[in-house]
Amino acid sequence: MAVTTEMIKALREETGAGVLDCKKALEVSGGDFDRAVAFLREKGLAAAAKKASRDARDGLISLHVDGAGQSGVILEVNCETDFVARTEDFQAFVKALLDQVRESPGVHDVPTLLEQPYALDRSITVGQRLTNLVAKIGENIMIARFARVQRSGPGLVEGYLHPGSRIGVLLSVGVGSPDVAASAAFRELVHDLALQVAAAAPRYVGPADIPADVLADQRNQFMAQVAGENKPEAIKERIVTGKLEKWYEGVCLVRQAFVKDDSLRVGELVEQKSKQWNAPITIERFVRYELGAE
Repeated sequence: MAVTTEMIKALREETGAGVLDCKKALEVSGGDFDRAVAFLREKGLAAAAKKASRDARDGLISLHVDGAGQSGVILEVNCETDFVARTEDFQAFVKALLDQVRESPGVHDVPTLLEQPYALDRSITVGQRLTNLVAKIGENIMIARFARVQRSGPGLVEGYLHPGSRIGVLLSVGVGSPDVAASAAFRELVHDLALQVAAAAPRYVGPADIPADVLADQRNQFMAQVAGENKPEAIKERIVTGKLEKWYEGVCLVRQAFVKDDSLRVGELVEQKSKQWNAPITIERFVRYELGAE
């Protein structure tokens, strides 16, 4: 059977493969459309397998917060170059995937997501759509991670995406008054806190949120630093305590200097606003993604 332009066009629309690949698939399959689709998918799997070991540290971070400000989702998808990250195909895939994660609350990890029917074409899985995109674009593409932040009651979930989509933050803050929660001043505070997380890269809300093993490891590192010093043990202990307090200033949000006024710690700012508005404010949780970071 002769391969026509219309057949090539139809196969391209179905698979997203290039013109020459579609022409070859139709020739190999004797013009059988279904066999040509299968040929291209097998070829895509092979191409994706070859590219899977290549480093992918570029890409996009995307996020969405619902209109009520009570839930949000953040997603990171990686590729090899900024050029691909800016293509329409890649950005459309990231948008579709973010929507799918939003609408799939029972899916909690990337392996499970890859096995789900792809929302825009339920005849294939997310993993198969990813494979097809790798074959079409020619770069390794990875769904790196995603997370959800949900809350209830007075307060807000705030999302902040840094220009360039290389840093994204979801932050949940509660407050003890519905009226305060609805105010522009509270929204501004929560937004400022999200900017703080993006700029200063804390790892925990406060010292109480640091896992015991992480804290023990850090303490042991500081103890090793002073172990050889000719000082009483009580003095060494005070030095280690001071080092931990200094470490908290870097890794704990409430201990950091506020980026808009470094005379204030973030915890002090929150305490001031709580008293000013006569409503306790609690920084509940945050998620910070930086492109290509662990």
